[in-house]
Amino acid sequence: MSQTGVTDDSMIGPIDYLVVEFADGRPTGAALPHLVDLVDRGVIRILDIALLTADGSSYTSIRPGDLVAAGVTEFALFEGAATGLLGDDDLSEIAGIMQDGAAAVVLLYENAWAAPLATAMRRSGGEMIASGRIPVQAVLDALATD
Repeated sequence: MSQTGVTDDSMIGPIDYLVVEFADGRPTGAALPHLVDLVDRGVIRILDIALLTADGSSYTSIRPGDLVAAGVTEFALFEGAATGLLGDDDLSEIAGIMQDGAAAVVLLYENAWAAPLATAMRRSGGEMIASGRIPVQAVLDALATD
């Protein structure tokens, strides 16, 4: 995906990332249809995606194009998702926190549903000064105490 022509007035929503580790090193792909659904409905736009495997001080990064070339056609939808925002330094840092023998899916995505709102706010002089995320487990814990 090319980012040429991106300006302050471009319709861009907030950008998030997820790193999901599979300690046994074997992601099943069970979440893939849900990810495809989010993309198809325009809720998110995938900017970068990678599969990492870590072993000691080294890691291997596999991109969707690599998987498609190996015959895993389910990743063809994400083959062009490579903006360059997710770089080797990022992947190395992520691999450094992974368990040995684990695999992880790294996903960088735009919250496309929020693009019109975010763009309107920027155009009217608004500027993001803070952002954050509350971990799901913290919400579940807080709700359980009520």
